[in-house]
Amino acid sequence: MNRSSRYGHWEPMLRRLLIIIALLLVPALAEGRGIEPKLVAEGPASPGGQVELAIYMRPATGWHGYWVNPGDAGLPMKLQWQLPKGFTVDPLRYPVPTRLEIAGLMNYVFEKDYALLARLHVPADARGTIPIRADARWLACTDKVCVPEQGQLSLDLPAGNGTPDRAQFDAWRQALPQPIPTVGHFESAGDKLRVAIPLPASVVVDRPYLFPLTDGPIDYDAKQGFRRSGDTLIAELHRKADVPGQFSGVIALGNGRGLQFSAVPGPVPQGTPLDGLGWNAVVFAVLAAIAGGILLNLMPCVFPILALKALHISRAGGEAREARSDALAYTAGTIVGTGALGGLLLAIRAAGAEAGWAFQLQDPRTIMLLLLLAVAITANLLGLFELPVLGAAARPAGSFGTGALAAFVATPCAGPFLGAALGTALLLPLAGSVLVFAALGLGLALPFIAIAFIPALRSRLPKPGPWMRRLQRFLAIPMAASAFAALWLLGRLAGQEALLIGVAISMGVLFAGYEAGRLQRRNKRGAWGGAVAAIALAVAGIWLMPSHASPTQQLAGAETWSEARVAAYVQQSHPVFVYFTADWCLSCKVNEATSIDRDEVRDAFRKAGVKVLAADWTKGDPAITRFLEGQGRAGVPLYLWYAPGKPVEQLPQVLTPAMLIDRARAR
Repeated sequence: MNRSSRYGHWEPMLRRLLIIIALLLVPALAEGRGIEPKLVAEGPASPGGQVELAIYMRPATGWHGYWVNPGDAGLPMKLQWQLPKGFTVDPLRYPVPTRLEIAGLMNYVFEKDYALLARLHVPADARGTIPIRADARWLACTDKVCVPEQGQLSLDLPAGNGTPDRAQFDAWRQALPQPIPTVGHFESAGDKLRVAIPLPASVVVDRPYLFPLTDGPIDYDAKQGFRRSGDTLIAELHRKADVPGQFSGVIALGNGRGLQFSAVPGPVPQGTPLDGLGWNAVVFAVLAAIAGGILLNLMPCVFPILALKALHISRAGGEAREARSDALAYTAGTIVGTGALGGLLLAIRAAGAEAGWAFQLQDPRTIMLLLLLAVAITANLLGLFELPVLGAAARPAGSFGTGALAAFVATPCAGPFLGAALGTALLLPLAGSVLVFAALGLGLALPFIAIAFIPALRSRLPKPGPWMRRLQRFLAIPMAASAFAALWLLGRLAGQEALLIGVAISMGVLFAGYEAGRLQRRNKRGAWGGAVAAIALAVAGIWLMPSHASPTQQLAGAETWSEARVAAYVQQSHPVFVYFTADWCLSCKVNEATSIDRDEVRDAFRKAGVKVLAADWTKGDPAITRFLEGQGRAGVPLYLWYAPGKPVEQLPQVLTPAMLIDRARAR
């Protein structure tokens, strides 16, 4: 065996060691420290209680500190607490880090201000001012120099009650990873470590990264792969050493959010690749989008538009060239329409926001626009006026606009038919995503293409006659139903004031359309004045709409949790059931589906007057975080039962319907 083959596997390790030594030997030329620490407390030390401490770290420009597992190089903070007798402090809790690669070394770092949290337990006999001291050592680095720094952190903490600094500490708590309550599994497969992390399929994961808390088993600089299998996220990591009996880490989801998990040896499913789902997934998503687009033509908001286009062909006498030109323009409009909506959705998600298909329908202003479009189309179908885009003549420009309009008004109906296809589109690379959204537009236009390009179908269209006007009036019914649905949704989203604005503006648009139609029928100029008035009214109505929807109720008709609301209901002698949940908590969702959101449970709660409150911790609500910590819980699920005159009862993490029904009946 030659020298290079015998010692080649040591070369990367030796190279990294030499780089670290070189960095440590370079003198720090900067004035002061690279990172300035400060020990602060959330509030006074309540005797017999707890108080949150934070080591607030402020890196200078160009400097960074290290996570609890620093990666290939670096050191985490080391503390030696000096506390009075009876005081104890929990281990440090780190926020979600970021990655920094220097000279082939993968580092897990903090390049901006960050805080390490620790909970201080206060004895019942605490009095006066408590001296809190800690000898701290940490490593501060730039891309060229590393400096071991140290200092004593000190804080004189008063005992007693007082006003805590909630806002600052809430922001720091939100930066912490949230714990996943369900234990995952891992297995070794050749040079790979495969980790199965329980994460509901409803949680969209675009560009995850696994920060390992367990140091040693994996190559930090190697590429990570991810797969999906139902409610499980599978991470595939490059293994470089044997794995101990437990493996833990943090899955970063973007925007500083992360979920902490723990895994034990066990089976790991194969799953479908998350990064590039493969051609099978692309083909499935495209075919499903085309099929869904075809079905969308049967929806009340789209069917009248398709029928009108068929009437245009009938009016043209079935002339093939004109029909095909019209069909191609309509198809271009639907593809551009769905593609534009899909592109906007991808851009919003790329900017870091959480959004899904029909995201625009969460904005009351968009609902207002849909309402006015439905009202205008209904008035057109009833003969009040002729809408140029849906007019009698089949022109390519008008057909393109009709296709784009059909794509826009079809958005609310897409969910039932396209959930799987559009969900897959969001996980595909950019080209695949755009292809799926374009396929939706193609499916929406296919029936019209079939009529235009298949002579046998076109020849079956009836000849023009009085029946066409009767059909047009009939088509006004489903479009009017769509308008009423938009009006109802507007009231649900934005309240009674928005509903009244919607009604008033709709009446104004109808009157403007009537006046325009009256001038059209007399062949007089000025019909465009009515169109201008309708557009002005629409702009005014959209401008008057609130930009954000009102909050909606939680699962099972529950109210939003707050400690004050619980106290008020208990004081009124109501039994109260509180469930703490999160979208990414699999066991939470199982309990909600099998035990909470059930008819027999709701009926028992209604008869006993039980108030149900939901605490949604999906985005790390600071108030919920504080409450969970006060209950001695690191995460969700948490189920509490408040019976009048009795201590609060903490229910098991696995619920049954009988467990809830029995407590309701025991009142």
